[in-house]
Amino acid sequence: MSDPLTDIVSLLQPQTPYSKLITGAGAWRVIREEHGNPVYWVLLEGSCRLTIKGQESVLLSKGDFALIPESFGFSVSSVEPDPDIHLQTVPVEHIRGEFRLGDQTGEPSIKMLVGHCEFGSADAAVLVSLLPQLIHIHGDGRLAAIVQLVRDESLQQRPAREAVLAKLLEVLLIEALRYTTSNSTPTGLLRGLADERLSIALRLMHASTQHAWTVAELAKEAALSRSAFFERFSRTLGLTPMEYLLNWRMALAKNLLRTRDFKLAEISERVGYGSASAFSVAFSRHVGLSPSQYLANYHEVE
Repeated sequence: MSDPLTDIVSLLQPQTPYSKLITGAGAWRVIREEHGNPVYWVLLEGSCRLTIKGQESVLLSKGDFALIPESFGFSVSSVEPDPDIHLQTVPVEHIRGEFRLGDQTGEPSIKMLVGHCEFGSADAAVLVSLLPQLIHIHGDGRLAAIVQLVRDESLQQRPAREAVLAKLLEVLLIEALRYTTSNSTPTGLLRGLADERLSIALRLMHASTQHAWTVAELAKEAALSRSAFFERFSRTLGLTPMEYLLNWRMALAKNLLRTRDFKLAEISERVGYGSASAFSVAFSRHVGLSPSQYLANYHEVE
């Protein structure tokens, strides 16, 4: 059966990472107002405070991994001493790929790997909306090892570098995301996958996107009544079952359109529509453009 997590990470198309080693001492605070691109941290030594705008601060300690799938305003700061609220620190590059925060001399109190990457998918916003705003994992050596491989590969110019990086980033995201599939996870796909009943329905929707699923049929597969399934799915994922299925079908359709490997009738069948005309109407209503207009616009901005 299809794995929704793998499907979504593959469709996100993570690419072009930028990784750097950061050391720091004394009081410091880095503030970012970036939008869209994922950012992650691996704490090698010491600790720091991560604050996402509008949320409580999170303490990151040695061995921790943190990932923001979509950065939209955050700060990272020293814990002791606590920096002045108005302090904004500019990292100073000491050697290639290595930067220093706060006091520029003496032994650092913190070491961390910081990485940025991009999602190549034109539908990244829809897919990222299914993930938590912050993924924080304490002391997992597997993730730290993968991040080190990403950093090493990004600093070298070996043959097939881009292909290797793309695969490593997929592994990194999947490894991070699957550690957070629990009932304490915020509303979204990961919490749905942690629910043994809902995960059955999610996997079926991804495995057989072409099937004409109904709420009643999915509820039966999940061994729940129709009303209980609908309420549980909507509360857990923040979308109704048919909204989730439509979003996934349209994200998949956009990807198939961009490959130019399939005719419209084939795409229509693959994403669960009985005819090209029915698919075109649904696509136009959801996207605001017909399939041909979407494809023309996509290739204009390539």
